[in-house]
Amino acid sequence: MTDPLFASSLVGRTALITGGSRGIGRVLAESLARVGVRVVFTGRDPRALDETLAALRAAGTSGAGLPLELSELDDPAPVAQALREHTDRLDILVLNAAIGGVRTPIVEQPLATWREVFQVNVHACLALLMATDPLLRRSDAGRVVFISTGVARRRKATTGAYAASKAAFEMMAGLYCLDVEGSPIRGNIVNPGPTRTEMRAAAFPAEDPMTVKPPEALMPLLHRLCAPECDLHGQTLDADDWIASQSSR
Repeated sequence: MTDPLFASSLVGRTALITGGSRGIGRVLAESLARVGVRVVFTGRDPRALDETLAALRAAGTSGAGLPLELSELDDPAPVAQALREHTDRLDILVLNAAIGGVRTPIVEQPLATWREVFQVNVHACLALLMATDPLLRRSDAGRVVFISTGVARRRKATTGAYAASKAAFEMMAGLYCLDVEGSPIRGNIVNPGPTRTEMRAAAFPAEDPMTVKPPEALMPLLHRLCAPECDLHGQTLDADDWIASQSSR
């Protein structure tokens, strides 16, 4: 699904989407490509990277898939260098990639898993912000979308490292939004809510995936937040509330 109100203004923009070879990230990469966005995306599975790149090319746009292991990313310099090989400006950054850890009471969380979840969901995302900020500042309307979760703000038993890391992620996002005040950059946090992804299926194996919305339902909101005319900044948006408000109009 594409919001026709913003399709024309997205033509010719350049986006970086982390976790762009699966789930929400892949659907967003393909939908942006279809409206003329040049998409660079990251992932850790070479086969999924190739499949997504083929889909982008089928949509008629150029793009690039960057292999990136977030659990090992501790220096922004290699990412910055890789990006400069593909673009000298970044209009859209979507920090989407994350891992969920394990669902246990907090004192039963394996410390190794806890550290890995924080590395991927927080530390690597900070390194990516550091790498991309100079490119975003070259855009006339840089847009950053931070994909989070409701349990970052609403306590839920057994969500452990995932919830705690996403709470830290949201604080990082909010601080970045303060830092770019007065610039053309706008940043916002999105809680997708229950969405039909592999990550959701792993967390809720007994759930019928057809009872939750597909990633495509999020695209009109995400396209709005990526568009240069979007003036929202520093907001935390619950996608299900936003979708309901649009359908009631």
